[in-house]
Amino acid sequence: MAFVRAIAKSELQPGQGKQVVLQGRKIAIFNVNGKYHAVDDVCTHDEASLSEGSVFAEDCRCVVECPWHGSRFDLASGEALTLPAVRPVKAYLMRELDGAIEVEL
Repeated sequence: MAFVRAIAKSELQPGQGKQVVLQGRKIAIFNVNGKYHAVDDVCTHDEASLSEGSVFAEDCRCVVECPWHGSRFDLASGEALTLPAVRPVKAYLMRELDGAIEVEL
């Protein structure tokens, strides 16, 4: 596995998500209060784009809420936190390097 440059940090303001395509995979990258996270950009319930969902900190977790049916996912682990989703999304390791966000693929 290797880290792949995804976006410049300046492209993603706090509270925002953005879809990137890396090596053919759609990945959602989020900035939650200056902390970056990456997960597969598809809700496991009904295939909505999670990058279009709301992101926030909740109960000491960074969370994304699916824009279609409200399922919530822990951005660090990918765990499905609420119904209707019951399966997790894949979470990726990330790092910041020279003003860029890189994702391990």
